[in-house]
Amino acid sequence: MSHQSQPAPRGNTESKRDDQLTERFSSFAEKMKAAQLPPIAIDTFRYYYGKLLHGDTGYIDGNTAQPVNELPQLGDLADYHSAGKDALQRLVVIKLNGGLGTSMGMTGPKSLIEVKEGLSFLDIVAHQILHLRQESGARVPLVLMNSFNTHEESLAALSRYPEITSDVPLDFLQHKEPKIRVDDLSPVQWPEDEDKEWCPPGHGDIYPALISSGMLGQLLDAGYEYAFVSNIDNLGATVDEEILGYFAREEVPFLMEVTRRTPADRKGGHLAFNPEGRLLLREIAQCPPNEIDDFQDITRYRYFNTNNLWIHLPTLQRVLDEQGGLLGLPMIRNEKPVDPTQPNSPRVYQLETAMGLAISSFPNAQALDVPRTRFRPVKKSNDILVLWSDAYTLTDDYRIDLIDARNDEPLVELDDRYYAMFADLKERFPAGAPSLCHCNSLTVRGNVYFGANVGVHGDVTMTHEDDQPHWIAENSTLGKQ
Repeated sequence: MSHQSQPAPRGNTESKRDDQLTERFSSFAEKMKAAQLPPIAIDTFRYYYGKLLHGDTGYIDGNTAQPVNELPQLGDLADYHSAGKDALQRLVVIKLNGGLGTSMGMTGPKSLIEVKEGLSFLDIVAHQILHLRQESGARVPLVLMNSFNTHEESLAALSRYPEITSDVPLDFLQHKEPKIRVDDLSPVQWPEDEDKEWCPPGHGDIYPALISSGMLGQLLDAGYEYAFVSNIDNLGATVDEEILGYFAREEVPFLMEVTRRTPADRKGGHLAFNPEGRLLLREIAQCPPNEIDDFQDITRYRYFNTNNLWIHLPTLQRVLDEQGGLLGLPMIRNEKPVDPTQPNSPRVYQLETAMGLAISSFPNAQALDVPRTRFRPVKKSNDILVLWSDAYTLTDDYRIDLIDARNDEPLVELDDRYYAMFADLKERFPAGAPSLCHCNSLTVRGNVYFGANVGVHGDVTMTHEDDQPHWIAENSTLGKQ
């Protein structure tokens, strides 16, 4: 240890920085310990707080993020199907389930929203897993990464499927972390609602949470080698035996599914190479403000992350062991009001990481170009209405597919003033979605209610200026037939 105390100038600088960090972080450490957060969560937050304290913005500039032009494609992996069948017995499916539907006015788990034929996201995922087990004979457990807010309700919902239990627990919990005042970098105080003093650390928290919960050790002890991880609201993220076979046979440590960016994805995180030729993921919050135009150029940066990841669990354990449980993922610094319902409330930083950023942590990590059908997230009421409609069907194996008559989904844009909240959407479509099987696009501006059995054909724009409700009569047909 004597080499650490030698009076080199750099050592003195680093020592002062460490002393400053220790002093400034002490109030955060006390707060997190009082909330009974585990040491790995506190150490991880300390690492990112130190970056913030010493001026790290989290930006990744264009010199560091070089475009990726071509990638292997899912359509070329047919020869790996049998290898995938063999690997199913060693696969676990992990779904990120920590989110509340707050952006749609909900207070419970987003995964419990009804999306098709009376089934929620969670129902459909449970059926997918049970069908896969029945067809393959493999054990394939379902594991949820829940938050403190979603744990109880989600497990209660899964209790309707007693056969979903397996040889590992059904869930593990992600951590939480304090919000940081922008003006003095101290823990924010908000007595009106102390829960708002905390925030999730982003889904990059999956890696320390797997350790602190004991879940990673339990999976390895039970003989699971491969994890397929995805967002629970992406119903396109089903187990694909060809991808699994490729992942297993080629001994890939970390595989990210990406798909081609469209104009609608300009703000989404994109794939790039770092100067050493290793893949990286860059989110828009990590882009320097003067490079936003390049970031949003979908011809320059062609691929975005679907957040469907395949992870070799023994390799993950080894990498985490080598790095003391800290992957050191790039930081995402988000600035927001402490209370989102009060825009003038004190400004805070939320320090986050994204799980896809770990692609840079694994030598020989790869990305795979997959069809858009594997990325069907639900972010707004627009997306829910399309899933409710007859443009999509629920297959016998519980996949959500477009009907045969359609090559792409209808584009729906609903007025956020009247439809952004889930309760408002249900109120204005009391009989469910209109028929969209012959619809190219539907745009609704204004306070419009829809009766039963309304059909939409072609491109339809409805504008109702009066704030009073306007009803579309039942059995109406909108647009040209």
